[in-house]
Amino acid sequence: MAKVPTKVEAGAKELARRDPVLRAALKAHGVPEFKRASPGKSHFAELARSICYQQLAGRAAAAIHGRFAALFDGTPTPQAVLAMSMEQLRGVGLSGSKATSILDLAEKVDAGLVELERMNRLPDDVVVRELILVRGIGEWTAHMFLMFQLGRLDVWPTGDYGVRNGYSKMYGLPEMLTPKALQPEGDRFQPYRSLVAWWCWRAVDTVIPD
Repeated sequence: MAKVPTKVEAGAKELARRDPVLRAALKAHGVPEFKRASPGKSHFAELARSICYQQLAGRAAAAIHGRFAALFDGTPTPQAVLAMSMEQLRGVGLSGSKATSILDLAEKVDAGLVELERMNRLPDDVVVRELILVRGIGEWTAHMFLMFQLGRLDVWPTGDYGVRNGYSKMYGLPEMLTPKALQPEGDRFQPYRSLVAWWCWRAVDTVIPD
C-alpha cells in the first residue's frame, strides 16, 4: 500500500479530535487514501475514463474502457480522439452520448476552452466550472476528478448517493439526507471534507474510484 501523504494523516487526526463519530471511523477504516495523481497520469485520459464508467457496473465499464484505450498508441490525447470517427468510438461499446461526450471533451481541450494542463493550479470551484462546460461531465464527475486525480482534500460531493447514505448511517439519522440538507453539514469539517466523504463511502462499502 502506498504511503499516506502527511497532510491526509494530519487531517484525519484533526477530524478525529473534533468529532467522536469520525474518531470511530478512523479506528474502523483507517486513514483515507488520497494522493495527487502522478505527473504521468493524463488528466484527459482520466476524464475520458470517467465518462466510460458513468452509469455502468464496474466490470462492463472496465471492458469498454479497455477497448477504448486500445484504440490509441499509448495514452489517449485530444488530437488522437479527434482523429477517430464516431463509428470507431461506438464500435468499442460506447453509447452515442458517451462517444459524443468524449469528442466534446477533446474539442474543448484542443480549442483551449478547458485548460487541463493548468488544473493543478486552479481553485476547486474554477476546476468544476471549467469541467462542466463539457457535455456529459457534471458536478459529480468534476468532484471525483478533484479528489482522485488532483488529490484535493476539501471536496464535499453532496450529490453522491454513497456519501449521503454513509453520512446518515454514521450519524444515526432516521432517513438519508438530501444533497441540500447535507451541504451545510460539511462546513464543520473544512478543510478536510474529502476525508469525511471517504469514510462515508467506507461506512456503506461503496466502491471508491482508483
